[in-house]
Amino acid sequence: MAKKVPLRQCVGCGEMKNKREMIRVLKATDGAICLDVTGKKNGRGAYICTQRECLQKARRNKGLERSFKMSIPEDVYETLDKEFNNIEAK
Repeated sequence: MAKKVPLRQCVGCGEMKNKREMIRVLKATDGAICLDVTGKKNGRGAYICTQRECLQKARRNKGLERSFKMSIPEDVYETLDKEFNNIEAK
């Protein structure tokens, strides 16, 4: 029997993709928001494609706000943007 591939929806573009091809944005139990590269940290997760435009779309359409049911400060998006740079550099 074939293994079921876990799919997740991007909060930016809305496309369903394989979970492993995406980056997990994590809202930790203390309310901090960061990128979860391992995908194993505890907390509420939302997924974004690896393209930068998906992060910008999520910012415009308030995708992360809906996923986490809270307002996201501007500096959090800037931090995510910097973390995206680190991932792209690898």
